[in-house]
Amino acid sequence: MASFGSFLSSFFKKESSVLGIDIGSSSVKVIQIKKKRGHAVLETYGELALGPYANMEVGRAVALPPERMIEAVSDILKESKTTTTSAGVALPLSSSLTAFITIPPVGDKQVADVVALEARKYIPVPLNEVLLDYSIIPREDSFVTDDDSTKTEKQGRDVLVVAIHNEYINTYQSVMAGTHLNPKFYEIELFSSIRAALDQGMSTNMVIDMGARSTKLYIVERGILRASHIINKGSQDITLTLSKALSISVGEAENMKRVHGLKGGPEYKELTEIITVNLDYVFYEANSSLLNYQKKYAKNVSKVILTGGGVLLKGFIDLAKISFQTDVVYADPFSKLETPAFLAEEFTQAGPEFAVAIGAAIRALSELE
Repeated sequence: MASFGSFLSSFFKKESSVLGIDIGSSSVKVIQIKKKRGHAVLETYGELALGPYANMEVGRAVALPPERMIEAVSDILKESKTTTTSAGVALPLSSSLTAFITIPPVGDKQVADVVALEARKYIPVPLNEVLLDYSIIPREDSFVTDDDSTKTEKQGRDVLVVAIHNEYINTYQSVMAGTHLNPKFYEIELFSSIRAALDQGMSTNMVIDMGARSTKLYIVERGILRASHIINKGSQDITLTLSKALSISVGEAENMKRVHGLKGGPEYKELTEIITVNLDYVFYEANSSLLNYQKKYAKNVSKVILTGGGVLLKGFIDLAKISFQTDVVYADPFSKLETPAFLAEEFTQAGPEFAVAIGAAIRALSELE
């Protein structure tokens, strides 16, 4: 159920450490890092399956009540021997509504009011029921300056709007209070994932994050989110389809999927076919998003980066390379941290699954005074 790197913590002192917390649909992951000689250094990490806390199998997506979530988070903090309460917390993309909007040319002082006004068209609940945030997306065209010396774009401004319902914030706040953690911020998991999975550069990349319940797609250009999409199919769907098709328990199906994946050989032909059908659907949707982006912006995506526990399925990347006409790689977020060299292979393999937690921790570390 759990995998831990707690032995690492004994090598480091406790001061200036931060946590990255990722409560996913099927597991909770935690990373503790600190700054040493200007570098982010890994202290400890851990992962714990959430299925058993709902009396279900490992790998199942669950919706735990706050008290059970508190129990799970407390358990992973204890097992991984974390030593700080300062944390950055990632919220699931499903808890938010994101929209790309264009606002009229206005001065900087009026942007917030105009965004709130325009956001009403895209958010189906009263704004007092959500936490609203936004980010201006830089355009390539030039700026002009009005009479008040306020920069105003010729054709308005493109804005990414994010709204999170207060109910989700309240739930996470109660979990953090119940586990005695001190959250420095909450952010949508897509920003944590992008921070950990991508390097700085001018290229355009697509991040495919496959979890248990769903698969998230992010297209990022010059470090800026340009498009996002949720596919309502994840690794759990493969397990449930296998269980039904082969008349075996969900636990047996999950184990078969993890052990063999797409590498089971001729004797596992039906397993391979079922997995392939499910992944083909995901890749079809992802390719549609790619084509829509390329058509809208007349730009190609140079690389597809895989994150999330679902992409660790054996043979996943081979099928992805066939499906996408571009470079496909696994995310390597541990490369952004100093880690013991003798565990390099382990960190490379675990990287895609810990991208969100690492991304949240990196931001938390950067915000230390």
